[in-house]
Amino acid sequence: MTATDTSISLFLADDTATAQLGEDLALALKAGDCVALSGDLGAGKSSLARALLRAMADDAELDVPSPTFTLVQSYELRIPVSHFDLYRLGDPSELMELGFDEALQTGICLVEWPEMAESELPKERIIIKLEHEGEGRRATIMAPARQMARIRRVLAIRAFLDASGYAGARRRFLTGDASLRAYESIYPRGEGSRVILMDWPPLPEGPAVLDGKPYPKVAHLAENAYPFVALADILRENGFATPEIFSVDYEQGILLIEDLGTDGVLDEHGRPIAERYRASVACLAHLHNLTIPHDIPVTPDHTHHIPDFDRTAMKMEARLLLDWHLPWKRGTPASDAERADYLAIWDQLIDQLDDAEKNLLLRDMHSPNIIWRAAEKGIQRIGLIDFQDAMIGPTSYDLASLVQDARVTIERDLHDQLISDYLALRHAQGGFDEAKFLKSWAIMSAQRNCKLAGLWVRLLQRDGKPGYLKHMPRTLAYLAVAFEHEALAPLREWCEKAGIGGA
Repeated sequence: MTATDTSISLFLADDTATAQLGEDLALALKAGDCVALSGDLGAGKSSLARALLRAMADDAELDVPSPTFTLVQSYELRIPVSHFDLYRLGDPSELMELGFDEALQTGICLVEWPEMAESELPKERIIIKLEHEGEGRRATIMAPARQMARIRRVLAIRAFLDASGYAGARRRFLTGDASLRAYESIYPRGEGSRVILMDWPPLPEGPAVLDGKPYPKVAHLAENAYPFVALADILRENGFATPEIFSVDYEQGILLIEDLGTDGVLDEHGRPIAERYRASVACLAHLHNLTIPHDIPVTPDHTHHIPDFDRTAMKMEARLLLDWHLPWKRGTPASDAERADYLAIWDQLIDQLDDAEKNLLLRDMHSPNIIWRAAEKGIQRIGLIDFQDAMIGPTSYDLASLVQDARVTIERDLHDQLISDYLALRHAQGGFDEAKFLKSWAIMSAQRNCKLAGLWVRLLQRDGKPGYLKHMPRTLAYLAVAFEHEALAPLREWCEKAGIGGA
């Protein structure tokens, strides 16, 4: 491969290499992308398009007829794709009559023979030119900076796979999350089980939000792969089911990890399965009785220091309700007096955590991050896959995260059963102060739900992700449960005066 700032040139030795490029491109494209495929007859345009569509559908047998006569063929896939063949287009203006603009608004447009309507295509498009070269073909890719960055990333991941012993592996989109990580399913060529690729690209530092530091540094969010590897190893050493790390490129942020399975803790209707939640609570009770070191060696020249869930981080997260939820809820920002009172209340609540039990907390112990492993026993039944942001702090935070699952409604009877299970298990270990723990739990529940109430709005307004807003009623209902503890009376009263629901 050769590359410049504006183009990439790849030699494709055969049809298999052409199909692999199509698969890789399927992982790089997003709604709104137009891909113009140029080349002589037999240069491989249709082969590339067919491979891309089959990868997008995750169906190697998907029927992909040539749209030579119909001019356009549409596919309702993970991202809708419209495949245009303009060879027989009578006039460039006819492209709009084929629904091109509408297709581009919600999906991806693959265009063969783009020369037939070049004046009607968007200027910001991905151009792939295929030419015969010896026994193979050459692909030259040109694209605007944003699209080119995505293409370079998927090709860098392909190079990582080749170097890690997975040359020719089949790649399929698995999932993204609210962060900027994405995941792929990797199927080795020939024999071998699926593994998971974590795509965690390094990002430029964001704007300062407090004391000259960006939000991730204030809130102690992991910014590279070292914490994930460190925590995966130390948890596995202590008997927990975390993914084995097969290969990692720390600089690029690419990891190949063990596939722990696909079963979760929800039923087919998205409702909690009580047995699995209760097993997850038992897993937490076991974890919270251990002592995990602050410092974990990862490589000969890097040690991960698990940060403390300190006052600054707690208040920064709780401020999301103040900065995002409150203005969205009532249309006006918090007054200076409201802001001062809110932050003072949190200082008082955090003071009450001084004597709370503190140990490793995973931070996001909830349904998207739990794998159910029915064939295993004990804590091995619970697969843990998201722990890179773990901190040392009040262990009650994890229990609040689990029994008040942000994405699933945990009805009150199950909620109370899970807390009862946890308390019984901790008492059986000895030396457990239930009253202190329950006060800590109420404070951590309120802190987490105040954060989430603001986060859902921030995802909507700043990041253009409105889907998370559906969790708001549940989050406020959970906040109301935390308010039942007498320690939360000042915060409950503040929310009532501010007009925030759930109080």
